[in-house]
Amino acid sequence: MSLPSPVLYTPEVEEILPDEQATIGKLNETFDTILVTTAKDYGHAVRSVHAKAHGILRGRLTVLDGLPPELAQGLFSKPGEYEAYIRISTNAGDILPDAISLPRGLALKVVGVDGARLPDAAGDTQDFVMVNGPVFQAKTAEKFLGSLKMLSKTTDRMEGAKKTMSTVLQGVNTALETVGVSSSTVQSLGGAPNVDPMGETYFSVTPFRYGDYIAKFSLKPSSKDLTDLTGKEIDASDRQDAIRETVHADMNHLEAEWEFRVQLCRDLEQQPVEDPTVEWKEDAAPFVTVARLRAGPQDSWQPEQVQRVDEEMRFSVWTGLEAHRPLGNINRARKAPYEHSAGFRERFNGCPIHEPSSRIS
Repeated sequence: MSLPSPVLYTPEVEEILPDEQATIGKLNETFDTILVTTAKDYGHAVRSVHAKAHGILRGRLTVLDGLPPELAQGLFSKPGEYEAYIRISTNAGDILPDAISLPRGLALKVVGVDGARLPDAAGDTQDFVMVNGPVFQAKTAEKFLGSLKMLSKTTDRMEGAKKTMSTVLQGVNTALETVGVSSSTVQSLGGAPNVDPMGETYFSVTPFRYGDYIAKFSLKPSSKDLTDLTGKEIDASDRQDAIRETVHADMNHLEAEWEFRVQLCRDLEQQPVEDPTVEWKEDAAPFVTVARLRAGPQDSWQPEQVQRVDEEMRFSVWTGLEAHRPLGNINRARKAPYEHSAGFRERFNGCPIHEPSSRIS
């Protein structure tokens, strides 16, 4: 059965809510609670989300040759090879023991990208921010704000209770999965499987402009070294940084390769722009590989690299090309808080945050 043609991007695919700016202001206030609390406790400012990194990698993104016109868009409009930085993390705003199992995150920064830039997007980079699940837990920023307010009250507190709750929720999540149900809410509260992040598939969750079209993005392990780790659980019961240690051991010898995939929107009803809680089913909108990301064996926690990437860079869906403009209420609400969090870190730590600039070929 042939697929419908991809939906053309127009500004009308977005629906701006009347209270968006007020909600964004409240998000900034709530993130401040997390930022101030953690900075005071650690004596050092960390990110308001995805604070704990487990690995920092350098790699190369290779855009494939011969892509059809609907896929040859934006960054992927012509074949090429780019330097890339990869940050692997979990999603909490405080530095928690790894026994508290949360969704994994992978942030990718591609360097040396040509094209018209998004407003306030410095440098020549393109960021992609992903998690290891296909949907977001809240339909709108206002609903996310409610969850964030509850989580902010537990920031850097009750680690023992969080460990206990995580263990219980992991059991709940396993039970749900045995009957074919997956709960992003349960996972976001600590019930995510405690798996090796190197074997996970990552999703942008929210939609983006894809040149003339609309798309979501994904990174899927393709090398055997990575696929062998898919679903492999990490015992973090007696190690604070078990995930970081595991990634470090992995990357001493692994040849890591992922497929960078694009999922074009083909029906705005089935693949909505404004509701990231709806999964775009692959039978109606298949993922197609447009590039390959490679990272060879390396020290995934090399101090100079950690300083350069974890301290001196930020990752934001609003850093990049106009051709990959973030779409939807959740994405629109991410811009100011990302900038707010980075600005707080910069001021508190006295460490400038900047975009790298380098092109391999």
